[in-house]
Amino acid sequence: MISVQQAITQIRAAISSLPDVTIPIEAAPGRVLAEPISAGQDLPSLDNSGMDGIAVVAADTSSASPEQPVILPLVGSIPAGTNPEKPLKPGQAIQIMTGAPVPPGADAVIPVEQTNLDYSQPVTDQEVHIFAAAKPGDNIREKGGYYSKGDMLIPVGQVIRPQDVGLFATVGKAQVKVIRQPRVGLLSTGDELTPPGQPLEPGKIWDSNAYMLAALLEKSGAQVHRTGIIPDEREKIIEALDALAALPVDLLLTSGGVSMGAYDLVRQVMESEGTLDLWKVNMRPGKPLSFGTYRRIPFIGLPGNPVSAFVGYQIFVQEALRKMQGLPPAEVESIQATLTTPVSSDGRESYIPGKLTKQDGNWVVHPNQNPSSGNLYALIPGNSLIIVPVGVKFLNTNERVNVRLLD
Repeated sequence: MISVQQAITQIRAAISSLPDVTIPIEAAPGRVLAEPISAGQDLPSLDNSGMDGIAVVAADTSSASPEQPVILPLVGSIPAGTNPEKPLKPGQAIQIMTGAPVPPGADAVIPVEQTNLDYSQPVTDQEVHIFAAAKPGDNIREKGGYYSKGDMLIPVGQVIRPQDVGLFATVGKAQVKVIRQPRVGLLSTGDELTPPGQPLEPGKIWDSNAYMLAALLEKSGAQVHRTGIIPDEREKIIEALDALAALPVDLLLTSGGVSMGAYDLVRQVMESEGTLDLWKVNMRPGKPLSFGTYRRIPFIGLPGNPVSAFVGYQIFVQEALRKMQGLPPAEVESIQATLTTPVSSDGRESYIPGKLTKQDGNWVVHPNQNPSSGNLYALIPGNSLIIVPVGVKFLNTNERVNVRLLD
């Protein structure tokens, strides 16, 4: 068996990054940026007002106070979106709105709260009483004050957030290049599986892995192509894999059929019809992880037990998808916490579902009850995975452990 880190490294090394596509910016959140975003012009593109107020020559207001206001004639009003060409002369004032260009000659903006004006209506041909002095530059957003033409704003490889979409629009981009979404073919195998919603016959179980894995894939930004439940028959498995490969897909992901049983046929199919480059990782749960290729398409085979499939997805499948999207290995957030009850292992690197909370300002983690690899409910109350290092078989109450956060 190889280590967890060796398996991650081997999987990432065998995966290629996907090409880019151009999409509308409204479809970009969560995708990976494939082109650098730079400024095509200064922002602000010209000096503009930082608030609703009165544009003035600052020197005209030097003596202003609440007791002795400076009184200036108003010569007009500048709303946002206009481009004033007439300069402001010394001894004049002009109403100005937030974001409106500052007229030539003006070098400060007086907030409306420091005047006698009622801003419910535009004003012209009036006098304004100014109750506070201004300095040159007050409340003016200078041209290029945010960034200058040619500045790099967002680098390649950024996972696009809503604020990034806003900046795309700010610089005038309606479309953006992103890495194409990974297309993943998802296959569940097992004669014991029944689709949810159908009657459950003796000896059968409802298929949970297909729904869980599809949800995880979609959350990771992948397009999911599902085959439905495939029986434990060699030809049926080959037929389903060939159908997915023909779509085509970028990754084949299977659940079940990769262990050592007589009916674990997925692994056998990979050995005869494709390549099996990795099998069995020194971890618990999820030891019988498989990795290879089928029809030259990367293949990851997860165990059929649902907790094993979930843990295997978190550690290995997400890394494959990150490599496809040109992303570096994940910097997994982990926290050191104190165990509230003992945990045991068999010496493999173990991932035990737990609930991380704070008590008296300190992190503590409570292992979930019955953490069997077949007990999906063990994942429901928790929010983390307790990591038991290789070679450690027992950790007692109050010992410190590393905890891998989920979500």
